Amino acid sequence: MSKPIVAIVGRPNVGKSTLFNALAGERISIVQDTPGVTRDRIYAEVNWLNRDFTLIDTGGIEPESKDIILSQMREQAEIAIATADVIIFITDVRQGLVDSDAKVADMLRRSKKPVVLVVNKVDSFEKFMPDVYEFYNLGIGDPVPISAASKLGLGDMLDEVTSHFNKEAMEAAEDERPRIAIVGKPNVGKSSIINKLLGEDRVIVSDIAGTTRDAVDTVIKHNGKEYVFIDTAGLRRKNKIKEELEKYMIVRTVSAVERADVVIVVIDAKEGVTEQDAKIAGIAHERGKGVIIAVNKWDAVEKDNKTMNKFAADIRNTLSFMPYAELMFISAKTGQRMIKIYDMIDMVVENHALRVATGVLNEIMSEAVAMQQPPSDKGKRLKLYYITQVAVKPPTFVIFVNDKELMHFSYTRYIENRIRDAFGFKGTPLKFIIRERKEK
Repeated sequence: MSKPIVAIVGRPNVGKSTLFNALAGERISIVQDTPGVTRDRIYAEVNWLNRDFTLIDTGGIEPESKDIILSQMREQAEIAIATADVIIFITDVRQGLVDSDAKVADMLRRSKKPVVLVVNKVDSFEKFMPDVYEFYNLGIGDPVPISAASKLGLGDMLDEVTSHFNKEAMEAAEDERPRIAIVGKPNVGKSSIINKLLGEDRVIVSDIAGTTRDAVDTVIKHNGKEYVFIDTAGLRRKNKIKEELEKYMIVRTVSAVERADVVIVVIDAKEGVTEQDAKIAGIAHERGKGVIIAVNKWDAVEKDNKTMNKFAADIRNTLSFMPYAELMFISAKTGQRMIKIYDMIDMVVENHALRVATGVLNEIMSEAVAMQQPPSDKGKRLKLYYITQVAVKPPTFVIFVNDKELMHFSYTRYIENRIRDAFGFKGTPLKFIIRERKEK
């Protein structure tokens, strides 16, 4: 099930990054007292009372500023509004209610998204409560007083935020159709792939990188089966600054990947695989999604009999953290191998939800241990007692051992490879949890 997305929105210098860091549990955003320091949106995984969500920190909004940084921040906030399931609108009790808060509140009200109004810097409830009441004038619900710096009132705020989750989560859980996110850098042909599969120009395509503004879900029926494609093409941009565009793209990618079962990472054959591609693929990997790497525009590459192998080797090298990903070479323009996408999706969806019987897993593990002895340290040898699968999407296994410290990453990888030898699990990551069990 996908995690809800929560965006923190507000004017510069009201404490968005301080709140973000308090919730994320570490200092991820840069915090300074100059308005407009948070330029990029940064995201983190947060858990509150067993509810997981993805938190997005946005730059501040100044609704009518001509200043370039502030206009970019306004755009970032608009993106957060388009992307988020719930919005935390943060204001500052010390600055009081200002004109631009009302303008931001207006933007948020029009978004029809659930908004939690938060009044920050309330270090003493007794002293500041009369000033908090002033924020009722914004007309977007009850203000929740907090102090992000002192971590006061965060529980009440999170209760309010998570109260908006269930409805969306339940609706998403009932939909059994495979959901496929198509992600990649701007202009690699994401929209063209969907158009080709659709057989009609439903998604706007132009040669300007970042023409598609919002993620659009497209349902495509193939052989009597429905597939939901989530298009996450780039975003319109006013400036030509590469990094800014990249940051917009990252958040849109996070939101699409969160909602998908399978992620198709599109790489431009003419450009080759880049660090930016690795960043995008990493988002799908971190979230345990099934992954297909589609090299698009393959028709535009001059080839000999070694081209494909060399290209594949480059990709495997740059994306070495996901050796399980399936690889295909396509052309949305000519339709080359496009029809194979469905077979590939079906296979990855099946593997992502595959369960293996406990007895079989333990046989594989015993055999693996017999073939390669577990590591030892200072005379103490690792013992593996038992393995069982506890979850799917992605397939997740728990291994019980005598000492967690001895279970080196490389030995876990060795066990993973033996399981893959037996069951394939192509296109899906496998997750391992190591637990200690004392010897009887």
